[in-house]
Amino acid sequence: MVRRTKTEAQETRNRLLDAAERLFQAKGVSSTTLADIATAAGATRGAVYHHFRDKADLFNAMMARVTMPLEASLAEVGQMAPAQDDPLHALRESMTRALRQTATDERTRRVFEVATHKVEYTDEMQAVRERHLRVRNECMAMTRAALREAVRRQGVTLPVPLATAALGLHVMVDGLIQNWLLDPGAFDLVKNGRQTMDAYLQGLGFRAQAAQAPRRAAVSRAKARPGEALPVP
Repeated sequence: MVRRTKTEAQETRNRLLDAAERLFQAKGVSSTTLADIATAAGATRGAVYHHFRDKADLFNAMMARVTMPLEASLAEVGQMAPAQDDPLHALRESMTRALRQTATDERTRRVFEVATHKVEYTDEMQAVRERHLRVRNECMAMTRAALREAVRRQGVTLPVPLATAALGLHVMVDGLIQNWLLDPGAFDLVKNGRQTMDAYLQGLGFRAQAAQAPRRAAVSRAKARPGEALPVP
């Protein structure tokens, strides 16, 4: 009976989060009340407060269902074995997964749209702003670490400070997603995203070998020259 109760509680929580996604997208976060969410989920306001402290807590839980895998993929870049992994290839593939998940997964697309176009940082949503800043800072730190290791391995002299290079890459990918969300039919997010990333990394002075798949790395290392265009699969 306890197990069934826990299962039912989890189902209620998921219904509330599903309802919040739809309502936030349709009405905006500030115009959606917890009562609206409870009604849409077929639950009571008491059920909402059983699972979430307030709207910001519910919003962050909704975000966690889709952003955690993306954050985890970047975290993998920072945890790779130094002697076995290519940091630039891992970073590029991690960001490509973020683009692909946004382009192909309906929930990810819906939540990202809410997070970028449907939320206001009111006093009520201060915890959301804090989470956004924390995630941004963590992603930036992992991007800097990957670029720093790639610089060390390739002996590249960056034309800008490392922090600026990492910021540019982060802003570029984030901007691609936000612009694509405005009009998904305007361009191929994954294809154009990879091309843009490759042009940016090449402009920083990185060689093509850094973006090759591991099985081709040895061949590419022998042939790659500074200034080569990074490949786009």
